[in-house]
Amino acid sequence: MKTIAVIDIGKTNAKVALVDLDRFEEIAVRKIANGVSNDGLYPHFDVERLWRFIIQSLGDLNAEVPIDAISVTTHGATAVLLDAHGDLALPLLDYEFTGPDTLASDYDRLRPPFAETGTARLPMGLNIGAQIYWQQQTFPEAFAGVATILTYAQYWSYRLSGVLANELTSLGCHTDLWSPYSADFSSMVDERGWRPLFASVRKASDVLGGLLPPVAEEAGLPAGLPIYCGIHDSNASLLPHVLSRPSPFAVVSTGTWVVIMAVGAEKVVLDETRDTLINVNALGDPVPSARFMGGRAFATLMPDPDISASIETEAEVIRRQWMLLPSVPEGSGPFPGARARWTCDEASLALEERYAIVSFHLALMTATCLDLVGARGDIVVEGPFAGNVSYLRMLAAATGRPILTGSQSATGTSLGAACLADSARAQVQTTAFSGHIPQAYSAYADAWRATAG
Repeated sequence: MKTIAVIDIGKTNAKVALVDLDRFEEIAVRKIANGVSNDGLYPHFDVERLWRFIIQSLGDLNAEVPIDAISVTTHGATAVLLDAHGDLALPLLDYEFTGPDTLASDYDRLRPPFAETGTARLPMGLNIGAQIYWQQQTFPEAFAGVATILTYAQYWSYRLSGVLANELTSLGCHTDLWSPYSADFSSMVDERGWRPLFASVRKASDVLGGLLPPVAEEAGLPAGLPIYCGIHDSNASLLPHVLSRPSPFAVVSTGTWVVIMAVGAEKVVLDETRDTLINVNALGDPVPSARFMGGRAFATLMPDPDISASIETEAEVIRRQWMLLPSVPEGSGPFPGARARWTCDEASLALEERYAIVSFHLALMTATCLDLVGARGDIVVEGPFAGNVSYLRMLAAATGRPILTGSQSATGTSLGAACLADSARAQVQTTAFSGHIPQAYSAYADAWRATAG
């Protein structure tokens, strides 16, 4: 088995990539924006649009290089409710929809404690349990027709293979549904009577079955291609490191969300009010983690993503102590209650200056998260921020630890999902960051921390 097609559904973009396992790199890719539909009962993901894209992309890519197997990785915080026919019983709720907040006080009385699940209480639909509870209470007739609940990656694996399954990394990412310490569903799942609705829990690397003949015919692929169970995207980024890198280390997976995962971390008490949590990796092990919407913040603050800052511009920003203080966006991350503010006149900033300030802000948010989870050892940055030298320089200054950069493409999620097919071929392809870091960067980091609180 050499060429793995990876279906990679992120919150902002979706793609289908071919990964050559021998070279352990992407060799071809198709992409599409992943929008939210606002028609119907509530904002939701347009799964049929994504399905058409997936089928077309698989066929096109297979015409370039024959596909040997298919794997799936997706964002978390999404549950799929199916009826007895295997169709959607309710639309796939967009986790940024505020509907679940209307029942927050009721849900808070039902949800398991942080000590049981390692799940912080998050707003909107960021806790899958809150989504399901809101859907059950708000649409009782439709919910009565729910026969199966699937995690998101496994929904796509089901459509490809016809096999219903759930999976550890997807259940173990801030859902309120899973206890990582007992490796079982949380007490709330039984108290709400939901356990019978959940399909069996499988390993991410399990082959669920072969590609269904009708799907194969539609896509122009051989029937019976192995379909892997699939994996949550942050854990896909982590997996090659877990398989090939000695601990301790931390992986900073950057995309819409910046997710920090600390392997071999110091034992610290996680602060559930600051968006720390326990993820479950593909091997079933608990991993202290933290997160904030860094990619969303960068896209909001930097309308031109192709700008960069010179070392001279960075030095001027540091000399003037120009800062962006948390938090963009508000409501999540290590400073959930803070309102963003600039210590300078934002409107008068040149684009390079703005880029440096925003990059420093994101680096210092990352450093804060690393501290909160007790991270030790090398820090591996993957995804778009791996190409941001201003970010890397400030992160190195703020942590005093080696910074390594990995894939700048989709946070390494596609590579991680591909190595589900053969863990022995997992590779860690990183480069040590060696940019010059004047002492003034550390002083700036200390001042930011003191002001941010």
